[in-house]
Amino acid sequence: MSEREITSVLATVDYQGWHRDRLIEVFAPAPVTFVDADDADGIARALETADVAVLKADLDERYARPPQLKWVHCDHAGLNGSAKPEIIARTDLIVTASAGRAAPALAQHIFFFALGLTYDAPGLVRIKNEHKWRGLPGYEDRRGLYGKTMGIIGLGHTGRETAKLAKAMGMSVLGYGRGADQGRTEGLDEYFDSAEGATIDEILGRSDFVVLCIRLTDETWHMIGARELGLMKPSSYLINMARGAVVDENALVAALHAGGIAGAGLDVFEQEPLPADAPIWDAPNTLMTHHVTAEMPDLRARSLEIIAENVRRYRAGEELLNRMSPGDLYTH
Repeated sequence: MSEREITSVLATVDYQGWHRDRLIEVFAPAPVTFVDADDADGIARALETADVAVLKADLDERYARPPQLKWVHCDHAGLNGSAKPEIIARTDLIVTASAGRAAPALAQHIFFFALGLTYDAPGLVRIKNEHKWRGLPGYEDRRGLYGKTMGIIGLGHTGRETAKLAKAMGMSVLGYGRGADQGRTEGLDEYFDSAEGATIDEILGRSDFVVLCIRLTDETWHMIGARELGLMKPSSYLINMARGAVVDENALVAALHAGGIAGAGLDVFEQEPLPADAPIWDAPNTLMTHHVTAEMPDLRARSLEIIAENVRRYRAGEELLNRMSPGDLYTH
């Protein structure tokens, strides 16, 4: 691939201080025009000349129209909000994301759920408030994570970090991904390659914790439904750190009430913000966070590392990190 020039950059990210200075430095000598993400007129003017854009959120049809726009970077992890048909159809438009910037923190969030469910954190809080000593029946029969099996569905940045932590906890680790490269993930005991026709069924049946780290696409929409939940052990837990729509939430609520699985740890939901009357609020044995993770020490600095490397690759005509592909298409 031949070298590419950058002549003008539109940025809607709200970087300040040295983060802003670093972004300008990364793209120099091309000028960077900063526009508020809600300034539609300002964005329209900048798009008249910009060949690169760095966006605070997802892109929309405005960015599919300008013929000179060649690369858009969305400064967050998932691209499902951008992977629309009109964007995918622009084969000359590169779209990338900041996936991986928060992976270590997200992996720790997964273990917040795994440990909280294992040790019944809600129950311990309840008996503490009731001033009860050893007031949870059968608590002495619980077992820690050591020796249990974690099945990780999706071996991107977060999945790979989670596999390393699971192995450090003494767990058996099963992984589901695509391609031989993901099969070399550190910490895996067994790998199930979708490129070779493998399914998630065996992982569901064997795992004590099923962890979802997979991208949301048309292919993965509702990949965990009533059938899949029925394959899980009644003693197992589902942890979703992917996107809410990877799971059929109604089927999950039914499985939790019926005791089909032991519980769930959920950071994402099919509808966000989660309505006050959503049935998942009242599902038993469920820990919930609100699509927010305790951040890395400097999340923007980690984004800038990804952007800087992609600027280098773009100018050198190399493949960019975290690039959207036709397989990312999401139309739901």
